[in-house]
Amino acid sequence: MDFLPIFVATKGRKVVIVGDGQMADAKCRGVLKTEADITVFASIPSDEMRSWCQKDLIALNTGLPREADFSGVTLVYAAHHDDAVNDAVADLARAQGAIVNVLDRTDACDFITPAIVDRDPVVVAIGTEGSAPVLARQLKSDIESQLPTRLGEIARFAQAFRSKVRVLPEGLARRQFWKAFFNTDRLTGVSTAREVRQDLERLLETHLERDREPGSVAFVGAGPGDPELLTLKARRLLHEAEVIVYDRLVGDAVLELARREAKFINVGKKGFGEHVTQADINDVLLTEVSTGAKVVRLKGGDPSIFGRLDEELSVLHNAGIETLVVPGVTSASAAAASLKYSLTRRNRNSSVTLMTAHDAKGYADHDWRQLVQSGQALAIYMGRRASAFLQGRLMMAGADRNLVITCIENISRDNERCFVSTLAEFAQTLEHNEWNGPLIILVGIGDHEAVQPLSVLDDLVEASDGRY
Repeated sequence: MDFLPIFVATKGRKVVIVGDGQMADAKCRGVLKTEADITVFASIPSDEMRSWCQKDLIALNTGLPREADFSGVTLVYAAHHDDAVNDAVADLARAQGAIVNVLDRTDACDFITPAIVDRDPVVVAIGTEGSAPVLARQLKSDIESQLPTRLGEIARFAQAFRSKVRVLPEGLARRQFWKAFFNTDRLTGVSTAREVRQDLERLLETHLERDREPGSVAFVGAGPGDPELLTLKARRLLHEAEVIVYDRLVGDAVLELARREAKFINVGKKGFGEHVTQADINDVLLTEVSTGAKVVRLKGGDPSIFGRLDEELSVLHNAGIETLVVPGVTSASAAAASLKYSLTRRNRNSSVTLMTAHDAKGYADHDWRQLVQSGQALAIYMGRRASAFLQGRLMMAGADRNLVITCIENISRDNERCFVSTLAEFAQTLEHNEWNGPLIILVGIGDHEAVQPLSVLDDLVEASDGRY
């Protein structure tokens, strides 16, 4: 995002518009909706410009401004038909501390003006950073058709009533009240001002009589990182949460879906390294939920797969806390989807084992011989630092040195990458190329023809920025 969306206070502030013609008129028309002090410099003012001047809505000057004309000015629109004039205006304005919008040149702008849906005081701003203005106008038209014409009026009623709503506890209780108030029937109805005020009073009484809801914890699967892989329930709970306790593997794009007012607590762990202890995580959950907050415990992948779900559920259950578990897409499934492979396939493997490479005590040991002899596929989680251990155990158990191994890092994210190797070489390839992101190792799943020796893998990584 190159431009930060903000709403600028304009009351008593100076705005200068330089230029004439349709575009300058359009800029002026937009600023006239505010309480700014507007000055226009136009060589050939339009009739509309002259009319605004006669009504004392703008100060109109002919010709071009000098540097002194920008003293104390907050915003400047350089809308002249000559780019050289716009550049000179921009230089003069910036020298006086103003920020500048240059006509049709996003790269020369300090700010841009979005397409606006105006239901004053409700304003929806739509921007494409100058890349697709026609799209912005189309979105504006679509949104305007969905927003009731009375929306601004209803919002003003709400603003006047805010002080009374402070008797409700801050946070969820107030949000529930306003959510109930801004329902479809009220927004589209034809109630009088008196009826709306009475409706607000009745609604407040109803919410005051409600018992305060106890805190709760929802364990939500964040999936492998792509926010589009979240379930609808996960997205709703994430948006409603007052506190979000999240793991290291939860992607930033998923966290972006939460309310910005929520409290975010990072309790990330890293294998064989410094991390928040499980006891500390339990204490965080109990502390936050004891305030009555709606807590989302956000776990990468699926909470029930190597997510220590039982341990945290047990602590909360013993404390009498209400809980909910929402499944997520686990890394093995996401990896298979990315590869366009099945985790199981007729005549190849009729079963797959999801396993971890290490546990609380260190490297996790299994019945490796049974795993190898069964002919099943393996999906190994948290195997990066244990890759050499895994390689040794599987080979000691009799696995074929040429058994296909597929390693996928940062599954479903923009920086996803993978390689297909053999049991004899995959650990060395991981070490050599320093793959340190979230990783899953698929044993017995992959295209044998895609196996590349280590020297070739180096060339592929360099040529494709890691994506191959």
